Amino acid sequence: MSFKAVIFDLDGTLADTLADLADATNFVLAEMGLPTHPVDAYRYFVGEGARTLITRALGEGREGLADDALPRMRARYAGHMYDKTRLYDGVPEMLDALAARGLSLAVLSNKPHDATADMGRRLLARWPFAVIRGVGPDGVHKPDPRHALAIAETLGVAPADCLYLGDTWIDMKTASAAGMFGVGVLWGFRDEAELRDAGARAVISRPDQLLRMLD
Repeated sequence: MSFKAVIFDLDGTLADTLADLADATNFVLAEMGLPTHPVDAYRYFVGEGARTLITRALGEGREGLADDALPRMRARYAGHMYDKTRLYDGVPEMLDALAARGLSLAVLSNKPHDATADMGRRLLARWPFAVIRGVGPDGVHKPDPRHALAIAETLGVAPADCLYLGDTWIDMKTASAAGMFGVGVLWGFRDEAELRDAGARAVISRPDQLLRMLD
C-alpha cells in the first residue's frame, strides 16, 4: 500500500491517557459526593469530547451537573495530564520509521485543542508533525470529517493518499467520511468488533504492523 501521509488519533492511539483522564474525572466526582468509576470503565466514556466524558461519568439523571463538573475536571486534568500518561510501547519506533520514510504526519484529536497541542509539545516534539489539532472554538468533533479534510489540504495530500490511524469507531467513521484509509488499533481503548463494524479497512495489534502495511 502506498500513502503520502498518516493522520493519528491521540488518546488510545499514540498515548495511553486513560488513567489520567479517569483520575481527574473521579477526583471531581468525589468532590461532588458522587460515585466514582474504575479506570477500565473510562474506555467507553472517552473519545467524543470532554463534555460527553463528564456527562457519561456523572451518570443518568445528573446531566444538569455537567456545566459545574466540566471546568473542574478540565482544571484538575490540566495539572495532572502527565502523571501516568505515556506513549504506547512501539509508538516511538513506529514514528521514527515513518519520519525516515518521508511521510507527512499529523494528529487529529477530540481532546480540547490546548490540551492536544500541549501533549504534542511534551510527547511528540522529536518527530516532524506538520499539524497537531484538537477541538477548537468551532466545536467540530470527529466523526465530522471537516478537520481531517482540512489537515489533508494543509499537507497538500489528497484524502485518498492519507492513512488514518485510530482506536475507536469515531476514528473509523471519520476516515470513511473523509475518504481516507482507516486503520484500527487494538492497543487502545476499544475492541476489534467495534472497529470493523465502523468500517475499518484494516486492524493491527502492534505499531510495527503499520510499517509492514506500507512495505
